[in-house]
Parts: sequence; structure tokens; C-alpha cells
Amino acid sequence: MPRTNEATPIGGASIAEVGMRGGGERAYSFSPAVVTLSAPHAEQAEAIRTLRTHIMAQHLDDGRRGLAICGPSIGVGCTFTAVNLAVALSQTGVNTLLIDGDLRKPSVQDLIRPAQPVIGLRQALNAEEAEDGVIQSFVLPNLSVMFSGGTAPDAQELLASDRFKDLVDQQLRDFDMTIIDTPAANSCADARRISTVVGYSLIVVRRNQSFISDMQALAAQLNEDRARIVGTVMNEG
Repeated sequence: MPRTNEATPIGGASIAEVGMRGGGERAYSFSPAVVTLSAPHAEQAEAIRTLRTHIMAQHLDDGRRGLAICGPSIGVGCTFTAVNLAVALSQTGVNTLLIDGDLRKPSVQDLIRPAQPVIGLRQALNAEEAEDGVIQSFVLPNLSVMFSGGTAPDAQELLASDRFKDLVDQQLRDFDMTIIDTPAANSCADARRISTVVGYSLIVVRRNQSFISDMQALAAQLNEDRARIVGTVMNEG
């Protein structure tokens, strides 16, 4: 598997590219950390495209339509990898859905920034708040996004519900590829639950930060849960 870098700060203020609604209204801005847009010829973006090729050849072409992006600890670059991989897949015409599955410290909105507050996964899973519009379509051509919709104090219960499984199953039918960003595995069991529902996971680690023992522990947990690991990405430190 290729290695990817995460050298651009996520909180950068400049706009890499802007998604537009009908009529020219600005709908989304993109952090420079979305290197597949901001620096398509950079080494980081090339590494993401190499990862994309692997996913398309050994995952998508075999009929597997979902992937959970998991890391053993915080700060390894799961969100960076999930967002850039989703954008890269959409650029090849793959109808892609990106879901922010981190209901504790969501960060997809730091890279893909809606112009207005949007609802998302939390509302879709909350029986009292369920409503339409949880998926933001046409964020980019072939790219839709389900943001977290905010934090949830009962995140584990929401993700353990039948509603979450039904939601994921529906998106796996509706989209060519569904990518779900997950919280750090050493902070909660959410990543394991999401991986079990999706069926497949990609482990992300960081050079000079991640411990081999932590990665091995996460891999063992995913295998125990019968979530197939399709590969590992190492982000540079």
C-alpha cells in the first residue's frame, strides 16, 4: 500500500476550490489539506491516487462498495485520508458518498466546509430528529457528503442501533462507493462497530507516532469482529 503525507495544516484559511449551488451561490469551501484539489501534482496527491488505484482494482471492481477508515489513535490522519480518497474516487467518475462517522469529534467539516450549517448522521440516527436532507449531494461532481450533524453524547448507542445498519446498507446500494471516517480506535469502540457494519476497513497510521503494538491490536480487533482489512496507509510524521 502507498504512503501518504499530511503536511498541510487542516485549519488553513485559504480556499482550494469552491463548490457551487445552482445560480452561482457558494455552497462549500475546501481546506488546502484536500490536496487532491489544492495541489493535484504534489507527492501527497499522487500517493492518494495510487491508493485510489489499489482500492478500485482490489476492492471496488470486486463489488465491494464500502470502506471504513480507521486509526489506532488520534492524529494519524484518518480524516485527511478519507476526504482525499473520496475526492479522488469522485474524480474518476465513481459515484461516491463520504460519511463523517465520528460523532464525538467530527472533523470532515474542517476540510469540506459548508457555507451554512447542515444536518447529517446524528439526525439520521436519532428517531426523534429523523428528517430528509441528511446527505449533501453534488458537493463536487460525483461526490456527496453526509456530515456528522454535530456531536452526540450517545454516539455508541446510535451506532449500535439497527437504524445505523439499515442506513449504511441503503447507501451501499445507492452509491458506487461509501467511505466512512471513524474516531480513534483507542478512544472508543465506534470504529469497530462501523467497520463491522461496512464489512471492510483501511487502517491509517503515522510514521514516528503510531506504535506497532497499537496497530496490531486494532487489526486483531477488526479481525475478531469479522471486518476485512483491505490494507494499511502510513502518513508521514
